[in-house]
Amino acid sequence: MSLRHMSAGPSQGANGAPLGGCAAATAASVGVLSAAGPSQGANSAPLGGSAAATAASVGAHTGGFTLIELLIALGLLALMSAVLFGSLRLTGRSWDAGEAKAEATSGMRLAGDYLRTQLAAQHPQRMRKIVEFPLLFSGDGEEIHFTAPLPGRVGLGGMWYWRLALSRVPGKLETALVLERVIPDLNALEMPTFAEAERSVIADDVKALKISYLGRDKGSTYDMAPTWRGRWDDSQLLPILIRIEVTPRQGAPWPPLVVAPRAAPEAGCRAWDTVRTQCVGA
Repeated sequence: MSLRHMSAGPSQGANGAPLGGCAAATAASVGVLSAAGPSQGANSAPLGGSAAATAASVGAHTGGFTLIELLIALGLLALMSAVLFGSLRLTGRSWDAGEAKAEATSGMRLAGDYLRTQLAAQHPQRMRKIVEFPLLFSGDGEEIHFTAPLPGRVGLGGMWYWRLALSRVPGKLETALVLERVIPDLNALEMPTFAEAERSVIADDVKALKISYLGRDKGSTYDMAPTWRGRWDDSQLLPILIRIEVTPRQGAPWPPLVVAPRAAPEAGCRAWDTVRTQCVGA
């Protein structure tokens, strides 16, 4: 084969077709495909249009909440608000109840301490112009009369005649525990009264007052065992113990207040008959 024969015509492929014609056909085919438009999917839909629709759908979904989602959120918020309000209200009630109980307990303790001090400090005082020189002490289940000094922080001091009982107080609907006091005239011919007494309210809204006395019957000997009783009529002797029970209208009853008089009854007598246990000179 000579070099001149090889260069005489265009190059041929394996089937003897000219290589130049094949390249031209390939280029023409590519041009037709390019002119046909964008690439299409399996359902002959343009791929570019499908991508745009998907992006628009995603944007519309992420742009806000549906009505159902909004209603669910509002319902949860209302439920949380109701629970929170109930908790705050319960906390407020518990706080108020705790403060009221603490105040009542503090008032009960102060009143009990004051009564204990007054009853324990009582001093036997006798009426000098009355037969048998009776003690200024008596009582039943609802009130008690006794003599004791007035605390210096309250007034000028001195020995006063006291009465502890339940009584009505102006401006109050319920009875109160009231302590009344007068200055006794020991030379009077009658026992003092509380018609013009000064009053001090020990506790408000008291439902019941019960007073008991531990002692012996009048004229009995010391070998007899003392017993509790609801009335004290012995004008010559003081009881061994005094028990006071207070029941408020609200709350638990006060702890029983038990007091022993510190002074013996003969302390207020110039001449004491030990046989008859009676004062024969005041």
